[in-house]
Amino acid sequence: MKYFAGIDIGSTSIKIVVVDENKKLIGYKTSASGSMFYKYAQETLELLLKELEISIEDVVYIVSTGYGRKLYKEANENISEITANAVGAIAAASEYGEIKTIINIGGQDSKAISLDSDGNVTNFAMNDRCAAGTGKFLDVVALKLEIGVDELGEYHFKAQGTPLSVSSTCAVFAESEIIGLLGNNHSVEDIVCGVHYSIAKRIVKLVRRVGIKEGIYFDGGPAMNEGLVNAIENELGQRLFIPNYPQVTTSFGAAIIAVDSFNYEMAN
Repeated sequence: MKYFAGIDIGSTSIKIVVVDENKKLIGYKTSASGSMFYKYAQETLELLLKELEISIEDVVYIVSTGYGRKLYKEANENISEITANAVGAIAAASEYGEIKTIINIGGQDSKAISLDSDGNVTNFAMNDRCAAGTGKFLDVVALKLEIGVDELGEYHFKAQGTPLSVSSTCAVFAESEIIGLLGNNHSVEDIVCGVHYSIAKRIVKLVRRVGIKEGIYFDGGPAMNEGLVNAIENELGQRLFIPNYPQVTTSFGAAIIAVDSFNYEMAN
C-alpha cells in the first residue's frame, strides 16, 4: 500500500494528514509550530507514522502548504493554502452537498474563499493584519477570562440578553476592552458571547467581499467552538457545514493533491 502526506505548516500550528491510494484519511496529527518549523514538522510526521505503523518509505509523495510550506525540503511539491483548503473542503463535505463558500479561521489570519460549480477558486479575501477575529485572539480572551479555550462554547450559551459589544478591531485594544467589561461587573458568559459576535461580524464582512453563496463550509480550529459557530450562523442567517476534523481540512487537501500529483507523474 502506498501512502501520501499533506503537511500544513501554519504560523501557530502544524497539521499533518496521511491518506491512502484511494484518498481515504488514515490518520492526522497536530502540534505547535514553535520557532523551528521544519524540526517540529518532521517530528510530528514521524510520530504520526509511528502511531499508524507506516514506514516512511511507504509515503511516496508529500505536499506541503501553509505559511512555512517552503521550509519543508522533503516535500515533493508545495502549494498555496487557498488551493489546499478548497480541495480538502470539497472532499470533506462530499456527503453534505455542494460547497460554494469556505470560511477558514486560523491561528493568526482568517479567510473567505468562493468556489464555482466545478470546485475552482474564483475569489478569496484574507485578514492577516490583526489577530482580532482569529484563533490567537480566542486564546488571549480565554487566558484573560481564566477559562480554557475549549470552554468558550459552553460559556457562550449561558449568556443572558443581548450580546455585549466588543468593538475594537485590534486584538490589543479588544483585550483592554474586555478588562473594562470585567471591571464593570459583566459576567464571563456575556463577555464570551460578545467576543464571539464581534468575530462573527468581522467574518461576515470578509465573506461579503467574495460574495455569500449557499453551501458554506467552516474550518480551522475555531470551528470546533460551538458558540462561535452559533454567532456566525446568526450573523449570516445561514447554517454552516462543520467537518469532523475542521482543523486539518487544508492538510487533507494537500494529501489529496499528493495522490493526484503522484498518479500524474506515474502516467507521464
